[in-house]
Amino acid sequence: MSVGAAFAVCWLFADNLYDIASAPIRANPAVTLSVSRPQDIFSLYMKVTLVASIFFSSPLILTQAWLFISPGLHPHERRYAIPFVVSASVLFVTGGAFGYYVAFPAALHFLLDWIVASKLTPIIDAVEYFDLFFSIMVALGIVFQIPAVIFVFSRIGLLTAGTLARYFKHAVVDCVVVAAVITPTTDASNMLIIAGPMLVLYCVGIGVAWVFGKRRIAETEE
Repeated sequence: MSVGAAFAVCWLFADNLYDIASAPIRANPAVTLSVSRPQDIFSLYMKVTLVASIFFSSPLILTQAWLFISPGLHPHERRYAIPFVVSASVLFVTGGAFGYYVAFPAALHFLLDWIVASKLTPIIDAVEYFDLFFSIMVALGIVFQIPAVIFVFSRIGLLTAGTLARYFKHAVVDCVVVAAVITPTTDASNMLIIAGPMLVLYCVGIGVAWVFGKRRIAETEE
């Protein structure tokens, strides 16, 4: 519902959203974006509008997520609703911004340079480009939710800082695997651009679990 309402508003700015989403690839003068069917232009505008509507409606989406998990919390813990929604929304938008300004351009630059170095002309299918754009933006927005998710689980009692610290080596492997899935290249530096922030967020999550997990134990004992 919230995404639908945001979509209706964002559609009014579809031209601007298209320009923003296509800017990373249009920055390379050697690239030509192409479509094979006349109707593809409609699906392109739909996709960029959908991405924008997801980000703009993220506070409402996360509010619904909180309402889903709040029955598992103690009454006094439900006061964290606003901090959770605000922080998770900021993290989601931050993840998208990181994808747009850092991760996506880096991966795109690597791939396009590889194409040119191979003596090929980069005529890129616009549908494939925007599918890639969509997946990376949303995936990074979700990945950046790690501290917020850990906060909830630590308040419920499913996670502790000690448990997260013990599984740090496993987290490193998991971050690399997720980065390999998200990043459309085989270049290690591009994967590290994704895996690095994920590990930082995991470490932040350990601190979050330590602080709020201890508070939960103290409040329960009281």
